[in-house]
Amino acid sequence: MSLNIKPLADRVLVEPMEAETTTASGIIIPDNAKEKPQKGTVVAVGNGKKDEPLTVKVGDTVLYGKYGGTELKFEGKDYLMMRESDILAIV
Repeated sequence: MSLNIKPLADRVLVEPMEAETTTASGIIIPDNAKEKPQKGTVVAVGNGKKDEPLTVKVGDTVLYGKYGGTELKFEGKDYLMMRESDILAIV
């Protein structure tokens, strides 16, 4: 997949995963009750800062804060642009 977006410095472009539609027990969750996903796949990374290279790479699945990043829509898909420090963990 080739994107024409190149994040700068310590920023990372993440494609959020789809929100859960059913619970583990099989209950269907209505659209208005779905929570914003907090897991996604890294699709582009910046070059890092001078003294701090990035630890995440393209293809990593990451967990991020509920309100982390800036939402943007590019070529019909939703993405989040965030600093690497907003990422909580690599799964």
